[in-house]
Amino acid sequence: MAIITLDPNAPEFSRRYPNLADARLGARALSCSDDFFAEMARMLNPEPAVFIPGKYDSNGKWMDGWESRRKRVNGYDWCVVRLARPGILKGVDIDTSHFTGNYPPAASLQACLVADGEPDASTVWHEVLPSVNLQGNSHHYHAIDAEQTYSHIRLNIYPDGGVARLRVYAQPDNNWSAADPNALHDLIAMENGGYVVASNNQHFGLASNLLMPGRGVNMGDGWETRRRREPGNDWCIIALAHPGVIEQIEVDTCHFKGNYPDRCSIQAAAMQGGTETSLITQSMFWPELLAPQKLQMDHQHVYSSEVQSLGVITHIRLNIFPDGGVSRLRLLGKLAQLKAE
Repeated sequence: MAIITLDPNAPEFSRRYPNLADARLGARALSCSDDFFAEMARMLNPEPAVFIPGKYDSNGKWMDGWESRRKRVNGYDWCVVRLARPGILKGVDIDTSHFTGNYPPAASLQACLVADGEPDASTVWHEVLPSVNLQGNSHHYHAIDAEQTYSHIRLNIYPDGGVARLRVYAQPDNNWSAADPNALHDLIAMENGGYVVASNNQHFGLASNLLMPGRGVNMGDGWETRRRREPGNDWCIIALAHPGVIEQIEVDTCHFKGNYPDRCSIQAAAMQGGTETSLITQSMFWPELLAPQKLQMDHQHVYSSEVQSLGVITHIRLNIFPDGGVSRLRLLGKLAQLKAE
């Protein structure tokens, strides 16, 4: 798997929320009007699109994305995608990388919520992104202001052409009512609804990678900051998917060898009120959930007895000293309820 490089022009929503159209998380392209030149499933590949000169298949030039044939009748092409989890949409990236003379001039996005099964002829679709103009070989980021939860999206392209990648950034909406309250849950896992509130630096790798499932596939699949040349330390703030009482913590430096942090610590608190911006200041004074711990390269560090009893928490601040890379972070705990202030 290739290292996923960062787009310096990417908006904040793409750095904070998971891409629920990511095949690694379980997203699937279900159906489309046409994918003659390039299969619709390629559009959900999390890796950046590539262009391979001279590569052809039986239908023509091989392209890394979804590409329909040239339309010779009235209408437009479309593709329906089941998101990895139902979620509240925050933004989208319609990426036409490497599509130059064959990109769609415009696109729109619809969404629906199907509690059981897949969309059918009776499904009601809601427009979440009106038609927008597209350019070739470009990212097209658009914020989405939606309050309800959606499980499926439908990308419409006008009238035809190719889209390299579709990324749908959303806050997962997990149904905790059916969860075992006595079991341990990873309360910051991306698929459960945990998300990054803020980070002081994400130069080489996004902090949101900390919350991805499984172990990192390479050094690019983790949170890595630049080399610090001034006093202090790097940090990121993470919102739990559900308030809980933490019993076990895992800090995984998988693949980080000459660039892992020397130490780490975790602060935590139960937060009500304020804004996510104010959390940055408040987090400096949160009590320690995990006192500073010495780290090793390329290693899974598991802490149980070291975890402090802070009661119910909603947010954590991971501190790394002074800088470096961490592949994954897990916080295993039991579900709990916040007391009203």
